[in-house]
Amino acid sequence: MTGLRRIHLIRHGETNWNRERRAQGQQESVLTETGRAQAQALAATLKDLDIHEVYCSSSVRTRETAAIAFAEHELPITYCDLLREIHMGPWEGRLYDELRYDYPEQYDAFWNKPDIFAVAGAETIAQVQHRAMTRVKRILDESTSGNIAIVSHGLLIKTILSFVEQRPLARVWEPPAMHNCALSTIEIHEDGNQRITLYANQPYPIVA
Repeated sequence: MTGLRRIHLIRHGETNWNRERRAQGQQESVLTETGRAQAQALAATLKDLDIHEVYCSSSVRTRETAAIAFAEHELPITYCDLLREIHMGPWEGRLYDELRYDYPEQYDAFWNKPDIFAVAGAETIAQVQHRAMTRVKRILDESTSGNIAIVSHGLLIKTILSFVEQRPLARVWEPPAMHNCALSTIEIHEDGNQRITLYANQPYPIVA
């Protein structure tokens, strides 16, 4: 397909574990009342984007977000395991305050030196980026749509944006923050140039 294409990257709404400041990873959590309201607010923004295809992480929190945000679009949603959040191994389900105490070096690395983050049983940030871009490239190769939505997770989306911006993973957490239900649009032009437009729809801080 030629011409301008857009990929709209959407982070899920606030979950019960976001509110508790608990590491989610690939464990399941559910949207809070606030999270559902965020997804509903996002739906109003999406009405004007003429989205043709929706791909969604297979996690419960992203599925809930997509169901609310695209309720009026009547589009089929393709669920993808490769779009799930980082697998955090022994960290999953634990409070961040506990992880700061039990894994001080790797906790610091996760937030401040993410390119060297390494916990036994967990993915590295580079591994997350690799599987994310593998799925994105497959979507672009197989789709004929000019407007594609991907509903996923904060860190995974950040790795995609880092790839497009050619930014090293050491800087993956750089602002702007990936708020719950934030919308990030990648524009791919016919000449191959890519531009990112970021919309932060809700003022809630990022929690991976």
